This record gives sequence, C-alpha cells and structure tokens, in this order.
Amino acid sequence: MSTNKPGASVLDELFAVIESRKGADPATSYTAKLFSKGRAHVAKKLGEEAVEAVIAATAQERSHVVSESADVLYHLLVLWADCGVTPAEVYAEIEKRKGTSGIDEKRKRGE
Repeated sequence: MSTNKPGASVLDELFAVIESRKGADPATSYTAKLFSKGRAHVAKKLGEEAVEAVIAATAQERSHVVSESADVLYHLLVLWADCGVTPAEVYAEIEKRKGTSGIDEKRKRGE
C-alpha cells in the first residue's frame, strides 16, 4: 500500500485546524462562524451535507459523492469538536467493533 495516499491522518490534521478555530473571529473563519451559531446549527449543517451526499449518490454523480462526502466529514468533525469528542475516541469505538457483525452489534444496542 502506498504511503502517499491520504488516510485517517488527514482527518486528524483537519480536526486540529477545526479545534484551533474555536473562539476565532466568525467574520474571518467559516468554522468559527459555525461554532458561534451553536451546536444545533452545526448539527443541522451536518444533516444538510449528509442529504446532499445522498442526493449525489442517488443521481450516481461520483465526483459529487466525493465532494459531498468531504463536506460531511468536515461538518462531522466540527460537531465532534463542539461536543468535546475526539477522532481518537471514535477510532477506538470502531476498533472495538471490528470483527463484530453489524447485525450482532445492533442487537447488543437493542435496535
């Protein structure tokens, strides 16, 4: 596997930038603007981006799926930062679930 391909580290780097925007001037930073509008607004933006990704996928527009997926990940990271959740915590949860059937995992949660 090539080491030149971006991976989770790019998300960690983006998360660090997002964290650095907390308390920044909303007039000069989109991320700071999101934080200034509150968690409900951040969550709403994530939902909007997720819907846009679904629409792109349904329309089978591959390049749009890529672009909208990047938007979803960015807004998810902003939400994590606002909630005090770190990527490492999410990675650990994913690691914990590795090797567990999705059906079994949902059953454990009562879904």
